[in-house]
Amino acid sequence: MQKKIKIALCYDFDGTLAPGNMQENSFLPELEITPKDFWAEVKQVAEENDMDEILTYMHLMLKKAKIKDQKIDKKTFVEHGKNIKFFPGVTEWFDNIDKFGKENDVIIEHYIISSGLREMIKGCAIARKFDYIFASGFLYDQHDVAIWPALSVNYTNKTQYLFRINKGISNSWDNTTINKFTPDDQRPVPFSNIIYFGDGETDIPAMKMVKYQGGTAIAVYPSKKGSRFTKNETKRKKNAEALLEENRADYVVEADYSEGHDLDTIVKNIITIIAKRFECLVIGAKK
Repeated sequence: MQKKIKIALCYDFDGTLAPGNMQENSFLPELEITPKDFWAEVKQVAEENDMDEILTYMHLMLKKAKIKDQKIDKKTFVEHGKNIKFFPGVTEWFDNIDKFGKENDVIIEHYIISSGLREMIKGCAIARKFDYIFASGFLYDQHDVAIWPALSVNYTNKTQYLFRINKGISNSWDNTTINKFTPDDQRPVPFSNIIYFGDGETDIPAMKMVKYQGGTAIAVYPSKKGSRFTKNETKRKKNAEALLEENRADYVVEADYSEGHDLDTIVKNIITIIAKRFECLVIGAKK
């Protein structure tokens, strides 16, 4: 029986599937901290201590919650995740693309590679749509209270999770298998079958590597809230367009995941091309 081909759709989260940063939906408001003040302090503390910014924001989340005597356990983070809002069409996107994959006789897999919190992502409305969530996370004590950063996913180490997907490794701890030589034809998801979705500078290494390995990188920008782009939306659109101009992305498109919109059309065309390429390889092998 002919083995079905796998195509992996890999998504950044904040700014790609959902507007803004996930902490801004309910976590920061409950602490009565503005996003502007929080992220400014993250940058300041990171610079003063020569720290990784992801570890810095995780440290400050614990510190600020403790000051306000707010719960910082796993269940609370999951509850915060329920408040995450998404770009247009995101909640229907996965079933739509999975259906299209079946029609083209390919298996579609969905992965998150995010600097955001995995516990919040696991609490959001689309969490069950992902084959695996690679994201920053805390270490918890026996009462499920967050005590220490367990995993930090920053802009450079996002690339290792693409290799984990490429080799079929569904965890963040197995360094033996990921470093072991595996022939390309024995890897579950070839890089040419990976589509990466991102929105900005933190996605550049992952996008560039996917492109270099023969896959596809898509940069998205927020859709307009009204008749024109806001100042922030304009900035994000320019950032996404720069990725295309600098040859770091293959496409730049509005973050509207609705069926029939540009992003939907582009991704379905890519899936069709990959499926036909695989079909040609199979026919060629039989001759």
